[in-house]
Amino acid sequence: MGVRQRSRRLTAMLTVAGLTFGTAACGSGSDSAGSSDPNTLEVWTRSNPDPAATYERVFAAFTEKTGIKIDYQPVINFDQQLQSRASTKDLPDVMINDTALMGSYQGQGLLKPIDPDSIAGHDQITDKTWSSTVGLDGRHYGIPYSRQAQALMIRKDWLTKLGLKAPTTWQEMLGVAKAFATRDPDGNGKDDTYGMVVPGSAQNGYVAWWGSSFLWSGGAQIIEPDGDGGYRPTMDSAAAVRTVTWMKDNLFCGDNAVIQPSAITAITGTATNFQDGNAGMYLTGPYNIATYDATPGKDKYEVVPFPAGAAGSTVLADGENIYFGARTGKTKQEQALAAFLISPEGQKIAMTGENQPVVRIPVNSTLDAAQVRDDPRWSVVQKAYEDASQQFPNAPDFAPIKQDTADALNAIFTYCGSDVRAGLKELNDTLAGDLKDQDLYS
Repeated sequence: MGVRQRSRRLTAMLTVAGLTFGTAACGSGSDSAGSSDPNTLEVWTRSNPDPAATYERVFAAFTEKTGIKIDYQPVINFDQQLQSRASTKDLPDVMINDTALMGSYQGQGLLKPIDPDSIAGHDQITDKTWSSTVGLDGRHYGIPYSRQAQALMIRKDWLTKLGLKAPTTWQEMLGVAKAFATRDPDGNGKDDTYGMVVPGSAQNGYVAWWGSSFLWSGGAQIIEPDGDGGYRPTMDSAAAVRTVTWMKDNLFCGDNAVIQPSAITAITGTATNFQDGNAGMYLTGPYNIATYDATPGKDKYEVVPFPAGAAGSTVLADGENIYFGARTGKTKQEQALAAFLISPEGQKIAMTGENQPVVRIPVNSTLDAAQVRDDPRWSVVQKAYEDASQQFPNAPDFAPIKQDTADALNAIFTYCGSDVRAGLKELNDTLAGDLKDQDLYS
């Protein structure tokens, strides 16, 4: 598996090299819709129609305030279309997309470096949040826009019916999951409930995305800085073996398996058991709060911190950054838009309204998510982000690392007789190859 994955990585790096060469000349010579007017910015977001409507309100408020027009493009197949635009040396002026993509974009030469001091209101963003926009060369390549952290959604009506309380440790969580799976919490007299929802597919790295909170709370890391400007893989550590073994034995395998039957092939779009009403827990992002308020219903579930493992409770944090395309000519307009987007006014518009919010936890430290939304459940998420969260390393290109980790975890969880230690040792070798491909491992 390691050789096949290294070959895939090398092919990807050759593609990146070609794009870097092709985008180096991106500049004011572009004839895109936005570039023909110096007072118009072309802005892309990865958005479906509902969140796109929220962005429309944000950009309309910005234009009314500054007179700068926005040529807004909500793009679903973002990366594919971005690479197409890069190949024609015509990038959008501004992009809002995942924090974890920064290393990949910067490595391809798609981003303009940013001086935080040039953005009005930059001092209202914490140093921790700013740190997630620093590239391998020590320069910033993004401006924080929205952050979020995982939390446990749990059926409080099921807890009440079974005389249980929300778990605070993994063992308590396992006990609750078993009760949800075996004690008919919905009272229909059928054996048709599950303890926990898991998006366990390797597709797009889902099982690594979901499982990272378990790894970190179990004391494991996927990769870590080597102290000399590079990284080393650490998925063969005793903590990783112990944690992955616990997950395999208690969640995926054996007579006590407590997750939905389709977990090993489920992605977030198909892992709908919590919403469907037949699973009692789901470790997921706060963007699902509005969905679950409708079904199963706001009165039927609660949002609680992720229960603690052997090393505490550390959950995955992620979010979106504002990126400036590697082009010239509109720096002042781009800076003005970024300043508005991180301002209290811009962040509040993005957090409220009838459509799906596009800011979850505000990056502006003067705002409190629970107060803005008048919803105390958001304080659980904000506290998790501030005090008990970790992001994927953003300076390297983490996409191949996440995917290879997901491939290995999915295989281990699929074949219950698998040797966890051997599987993680092979994964560690593959991750070393990924890091070598990026000149980050020696």
